[in-house]
Amino acid sequence: MKYTDQFDEEEENGYVKIDRYNEIKIASVAHHYKDILAQLGEDPEREGLVKTPERVAKALQYLTHGYDIDPAAILRGAMFREDYSQMVVVKDIEVFSMCEHHMLPFFGKAHVAYIPNGHIVGLSKIPRIVDAFARRLQVQERLTNEIRDCIQETLLPAGVAVVIECKHLCMAMRGVQKQNSVTTTSAFTGEFAKDKTRAEFLRLITANLH
Repeated sequence: MKYTDQFDEEEENGYVKIDRYNEIKIASVAHHYKDILAQLGEDPEREGLVKTPERVAKALQYLTHGYDIDPAAILRGAMFREDYSQMVVVKDIEVFSMCEHHMLPFFGKAHVAYIPNGHIVGLSKIPRIVDAFARRLQVQERLTNEIRDCIQETLLPAGVAVVIECKHLCMAMRGVQKQNSVTTTSAFTGEFAKDKTRAEFLRLITANLH
């Protein structure tokens, strides 16, 4: 497979964005989108649309690049033995994904917690696995479970908690057209099945500690 890398020279928070594209797939998807534009009644050769099929193809490949990522490997690469057994919470993780039913975006925040059982993981890895699962065609319910299961099966903690809150453009732009509705999903394992532990987690993710 042939890839091209595009580097964003602006480094933000120590991270340089790299967009990697499969040129063969880009050409194939762009060809189909050119036909789609014509089927919609547009002229794909007019100035504003000439490069649209390629742009859409690149956007879709980026938005679904999670298929090429192994989230468990991300966690395994930053596991450390540590004698810490209290709750670790990473909240307000930005989520951007694509609904698999209409291929329209849904977006919001994820809140993730785990209780270590001999191992901790680098904190930046939690948002990375959220992103790895989100950058696929998804439903919010499955996304929630996949994040929970990945952490539970890889770290083997005493418990995992995941809450995701998202707005879905398939509800806002079409169908019922409810612009302000928010969907919340949750998934818990181990100690978080207990009311007291779960209540502490929910209190922490709703508290303003700044």
